[in-house]
Amino acid sequence: MDQEPLFAHTLFQLGPVVVRDTTLTTWLLMLALWLFAWAAMRRLQGPAKGSPGLFQTAVEGMILAMDDAVREVLPRHADQVRPFILTLWIFLVTANLIGLIPGLHSPTRDPSATAALAVLVFLSVHWFGIRSQGLRSYLRHYLSPSPILLPFHLISEITRTLALAVRLFGNIMSLELVALLLVWVGGLLVPIPILMLHIIEALVQAYIFGMLALVYIASAIQTGALASDSSSSATEAEQ
Repeated sequence: MDQEPLFAHTLFQLGPVVVRDTTLTTWLLMLALWLFAWAAMRRLQGPAKGSPGLFQTAVEGMILAMDDAVREVLPRHADQVRPFILTLWIFLVTANLIGLIPGLHSPTRDPSATAALAVLVFLSVHWFGIRSQGLRSYLRHYLSPSPILLPFHLISEITRTLALAVRLFGNIMSLELVALLLVWVGGLLVPIPILMLHIIEALVQAYIFGMLALVYIASAIQTGALASDSSSSATEAEQ
């Protein structure tokens, strides 16, 4: 007999495709974010229409704060990286907080969802590195300062990807379990403090995940540039 996974439940199955609650929640969340972005764009007011309202001010303040964080880490490549990092942050905040809605659970409590996000970051790191430096120049940094270190570089890539997935999953899953346990033990006396704790922890975990992704991307871009510079210096020295 097939056992249901601990962190997700099967909703229905279409042939070999199994749709679990995590998948459905994630797609509904993406649809909600798209509708929110569409509504926000329609309500934008420029200087010609007067001062923006409270909604636009709040949205612009949130976007500017995230943009400043990206520019502090990658000032020269902020325009390239900003769409990915901002999208990742917004999705993670809403995904972590959706567990506050009765009957729903955070997709990030499922290790398969956090693993998918970690793999996305892994691929994006190499994409931005290759896009910025070129394939040969980017791959050269894996052999720096010595080809002997190549296995260690590869192990580091794998372990930090696993750490991203496990860290987010562990924190969100433990947060939901602790909240459930305290509400079950304390009844209606503790929901408000637990609610505040959940919100703070969800924001912190989203920020950490996005910031680590940003740091990894910055490292890929900058190490590729350093490898290219060192190769150019060596060529000039030989000439």
